[in-house]
Amino acid sequence: MTAAPHRAPRRKAVATWLAVLAGVFGAHRFYLHGWRDAWAWAHIPATLLGLQGLVRMQTLGQDDRLSWLLLPLLGLMVAQAMLTAIVHGLTADERWNARHNPDRPAPPAGWLAVLGVILALMVGATALLSTIAFSGQRFFEWQIEEARRISQ
Repeated sequence: MTAAPHRAPRRKAVATWLAVLAGVFGAHRFYLHGWRDAWAWAHIPATLLGLQGLVRMQTLGQDDRLSWLLLPLLGLMVAQAMLTAIVHGLTADERWNARHNPDRPAPPAGWLAVLGVILALMVGATALLSTIAFSGQRFFEWQIEEARRISQ
């Protein structure tokens, strides 16, 4: 029988900061669950589509309807990454260790996780509110444009 390979403890502060800095690409999930995590890989195409919407809007202007659909995807990916950082950072150490370090306890996260949560809250709230405002504005502009087109 072979022993399980030695795995370094998964630290809460590292997972929190990975979610803040590169969570839109699933870095926190790769850290916690490994390279075979399907949800981690799902972050990449969604974020790239959102970035394509940003590039289209910068290149073609605000009248490009495809960018209206793609750009909010980027905002939602940023918001979900920040929410994940908040959840990771605020998870109790005992629960964190039971879930991610069942064989041995990891050192307490300390203030690094708390600082990550604070930054994630600021960035996530900004991204979510901006996405809602942008999507709402574009939707109502589209409705007005359609009403004008029909009335002519």
